[in-house]
Amino acid sequence: MPTATRVLIYEDNVDLRTSLSQLLSGSLGLELVGALGNCMQAQADMARLRPDVVLMDIDMPGCTGIEGLRRIKAVAPDVNVVMLTVFEENDRVFDAICAGADGYLLKKTSPARLLDAIGEVRAGGAPMTPAIARQVLRLFPKAPPRRPVEESHANLSAREQEILGLLVEGYSYKMIAADRNISIDTVRSHIKKIYEKLHVRSMTEAVSKALREGLTKG
Repeated sequence: MPTATRVLIYEDNVDLRTSLSQLLSGSLGLELVGALGNCMQAQADMARLRPDVVLMDIDMPGCTGIEGLRRIKAVAPDVNVVMLTVFEENDRVFDAICAGADGYLLKKTSPARLLDAIGEVRAGGAPMTPAIARQVLRLFPKAPPRRPVEESHANLSAREQEILGLLVEGYSYKMIAADRNISIDTVRSHIKKIYEKLHVRSMTEAVSKALREGLTKG
């Protein structure tokens, strides 16, 4: 039987923390290991609670979510951290991505999308709302390709370029599957090949490289 994904919440708003806890506690395949009001003991929390995924509020007292993110990645780099916030400001998005965030969602994200995002980040994705994805595009403007475009695209098939482009736009695996009329397993297979060809290990690295080198189709 598959092991449940262990999820830890950091959220200082009591009502939201409670509602998130209820959502995750009632979801198959997930195990809520903690719901805390601050991340001041984030490093110790990793050893004590051993989460697979962390939902991290950005604006918390005592220690900001971005600082908490840095502390987590310093001791547990394989833990997936999804920032959950009301903010869309460029500086917060940029700081979170630079600190190693694996995803960035707004707090108004629907429960179904949030649950989908947890599965997506565990599968190697980088869940982002479309608004955040557009900001990422602006934060990482395309640099002039270091080699001719034709050559820079040579290692990626046309379909892989299309899928990489959709990832850059913030599409989830399910959205890509629906958009291209293919199965999620086929999407995962394409993304695995994209990772191998770009020599990256995460969606954030793939998107960053695509933007810097103009690797997407179109």
